[in-house]
Amino acid sequence: MPHLDLDLDAVTLTEQLVNIESVSQDERAIADAVEAALRPLDHLTVTRHGHTVVARTDLGRGERVVIAGHLDTVPVNDNLPARREGDLLHGLGTCDMKGGDAVILRLAKHVTEPNRDVTFILYEAEEIDAEFNGLTKLSASNPELMTGDFAILMEPSNAVVEAGCQGTLRVDVRTTGERAHSARSWKGVNAIHKASGILARLEQYDARRPVIDGLEYHEGLNAVFIRGGVAGNVLPDECVVEVNFRFAPDRSEAEAEQFVRDFFDGYDVTLTDSAPGALPGLDVPAAKAFVEAVGGEVNPKFGWTDVARFTGLGVPAVNFGPGDPMLAHKQEEHVPVEHIERCERLLRTWLGAGS
Repeated sequence: MPHLDLDLDAVTLTEQLVNIESVSQDERAIADAVEAALRPLDHLTVTRHGHTVVARTDLGRGERVVIAGHLDTVPVNDNLPARREGDLLHGLGTCDMKGGDAVILRLAKHVTEPNRDVTFILYEAEEIDAEFNGLTKLSASNPELMTGDFAILMEPSNAVVEAGCQGTLRVDVRTTGERAHSARSWKGVNAIHKASGILARLEQYDARRPVIDGLEYHEGLNAVFIRGGVAGNVLPDECVVEVNFRFAPDRSEAEAEQFVRDFFDGYDVTLTDSAPGALPGLDVPAAKAFVEAVGGEVNPKFGWTDVARFTGLGVPAVNFGPGDPMLAHKQEEHVPVEHIERCERLLRTWLGAGS
């Protein structure tokens, strides 16, 4: 079994984590290593749920915070093992998000008397369908393990706070026609040609940019797939444009769906996927204290993250982790060493353990 040394600095520990291959649904080895590293720590209560490991302090503090990170990665793309070049650590998962995981493990080991009770969650299967997600499963089986006054998801955020997240939904917008031989096209109706109206509406879309808790979000409505066609000599009788709507967190899923249906009025619209956004929640005292502790800079989160799962449980949450989210899933994925060190230093200070 791979071994993790939590006495190593966070950057070297990140390398150890990266070098344990953990593509989604193949997290047993890394979860085993995480569990083995945390079990001996007397100040923590450690439980295992599938390939999700939860470690908790129980010091009777007046506040509980949750710090979470996922253990899985997207598939390998000739980017293992990790390698360090100057001030950058390269390799699959360095940014998304084993640098954040290393910080979590260092805090779990070395902050033995935090000023708040802490729940550390290192979970499986974030990069694939929600039904496999470790937080989805945990919220169904043991929701009490995810509750607290505040949660931090250590997704890459350039080591500054990104608050809330936008919601996302996908719809199929469908046109229909009538098949005919392309040599006698006037005998049929071309469904692909009819889809031009869908694309024209999307070209004219004017993105809404609401300001929430002082943060400007930016919605987006885009075609992401188009499919249709029967054969090279047949007019297609169906065309489907798949559209993704990224909506600001002041809209509910139902409101977002209704907006899309109204936008494509006159077309056949089928909802295929939906996930809610998460409001920033920066007016909560625990969130205010955290933002002040880590420098006061806050950006909106445009992409969807698991902060929404905590928000759904009534726990305000933010993203705060090392790495540039634009590098996630890229072959050239890397993380600045300084980001990892800064995140650990600021979190240790916030938890009352100094630097």
